[in-house]
Amino acid sequence: MSLDNFFNAQSVAIIGVSRDPNKVGHVIFRNFIDGGYRGKIFVVNPNAENILNYRSYASVLDIPEKIELAIVAVPAEIVPKVLEECGRKKIQNIIIISAGFKEVGNYKLEKKLENVIKRYKLRVIGPNALGVFDAYSRIDSLFLPRFRMSRPKEGVISFVCQSGAVGSSIVDLATAEGYGFAKFISYGNAVDVDESDLIDYLGDDENTKVICLYIEAVKDGRKFLEVCKKVSKKKPIIAIKGGVTEAGAKATLSHTGSLAGSAEIYFGVFKQSGIIRAENLEDMFNFAKILEKCIPPKGGRVQVMTNGGGYGILAVDAMAKNGVELAKLSNETKKELRKNLPKIINIENPLDLVGDATSARYKLCIDACMKDENIDILLIIVLVQTPLIATDIVDILIEANDLKKKPIVVVSAGGEYTEVMRRNLEENGIPTYTYPEDAVRAIQQLVKYYKKSRVVSVTK
Repeated sequence: MSLDNFFNAQSVAIIGVSRDPNKVGHVIFRNFIDGGYRGKIFVVNPNAENILNYRSYASVLDIPEKIELAIVAVPAEIVPKVLEECGRKKIQNIIIISAGFKEVGNYKLEKKLENVIKRYKLRVIGPNALGVFDAYSRIDSLFLPRFRMSRPKEGVISFVCQSGAVGSSIVDLATAEGYGFAKFISYGNAVDVDESDLIDYLGDDENTKVICLYIEAVKDGRKFLEVCKKVSKKKPIIAIKGGVTEAGAKATLSHTGSLAGSAEIYFGVFKQSGIIRAENLEDMFNFAKILEKCIPPKGGRVQVMTNGGGYGILAVDAMAKNGVELAKLSNETKKELRKNLPKIINIENPLDLVGDATSARYKLCIDACMKDENIDILLIIVLVQTPLIATDIVDILIEANDLKKKPIVVVSAGGEYTEVMRRNLEENGIPTYTYPEDAVRAIQQLVKYYKKSRVVSVTK
C-alpha cells in the first residue's frame, strides 16, 4: 500500500486537539494552520464544540467527508480504540504521536495496536513518533511549536530519523544553516511502517535527491539490506548508527524498545548495501551538502587552489589521510599559467596564489583548471580577509559553477563578512566549508559514491 498520503494528503483529521495551546494535539493543529497547509483540516475532540473556529467532532466517524490522513495525539490507552474508529472510517494512513508503548515496557498495549492494524490493513507511522514534515505539501505533525523549532525551506534532502529528539534539533540547526529539506520523518517504535519502507518510498520521491538516516535498531535486517541496495543505486543514502557502544545500546532499549545489535554488523550492512556511513551528525550534513549540490565528477583527481599557503597544506594533508587523489596539472595549463602569473607563484598542486591574490587571478586559474582534462574536481580556498579579494569573487565562483563542467567545492573561514559570502555561494549551489578537512572528507564521499555508481552501470 502506498505511503503517499503521509506526505500529500488533501484532508487531515487531528485526533486529540485540546483547547489548551500547550498540549500536543493543539500544537500540531496550529502548525497545520500556521504552516500554510492547503488541504482540509478536521478537529477531533469529544469535549469541545469548536476550537479556533474549527468545528470539533466527537469521533472521526462523525466527520461527513473522506479523510486521507489521521494524526493521533491521545493518551496511550485510548489509541487502540481510536485506530478501530479510523479503520471503520477507512482512513488508511495514520501517524501515532502518542507514547507509552513498548519503549516503556508496555508490550501488551503495542500488541493491541498491531492487531488492529492487521485487521483493517492500515499503514501506521509510530507510535512514540514526532511524525512527518513535508516542505512542499506543508503537512506538519511535529508537536514542537514553530517558534521553538524552525521549519526548513523546500529542498532535496529527506531525513529519516528513529529519534524525534535528535531529528528535531538537527532540523532546527540545519534550517538555521540554510539547508533545504524535502521531508523529515520520525517513525518512533515502527509498529508498522519502518525505516526500510520509508527509504523505499523516498527512493522514488521526485523531491528527494539525498536521503539521510539516523537509526538505533533495524526492524528487519534482510529487508533493510535489500531496500538500501536498490535505493542507493538511484540516490545517496547517508546513515548514522546510534547505540554503537555498550552504554549506547542499553539506552536504545529504553528509548524505542529496540535491541541495538552489534555495531560491526550494521557497518558491514552499510558497506554491502551502498550506504555512506557518517561518524557524526556534522559529517552527515557535510556529506549531504556536497552530494546535494555537486554534479557527478568524472573521476577523483582534485586540484587545490588557495590564497593562504597553510590552508593549502592542510587540504593536501587531509587528502593524503583520506586517500583522495591530487591532480597533476597538464603541461599546457602550466605553460598558460606561467605566462600570466607572477614568478613567485609555484604552479603545482596546491596552486598557491599567495596573499596578494586578486579576484582576477582566481578567475584566470579557475578558467585554466576547468579546461584541464587532468582535473576532475576543484577545491578552492578563498580567505576573503586578504585586501585584494573583492566581493566579485562570489560572482566568479558562481559563473564557473554554473557551467556544470566540474564540481567546485569552496573552503572559506572567517566571521560575519565571510559568512555573507558563504551563504551566497550555498544558495547558488556551491558547497562551502569552514575547514579543509571537512571539505576533503566530503569530496572523498562524493568520489566514492559516483565511482560505485559507474561500476554498477557498467556491470548491468
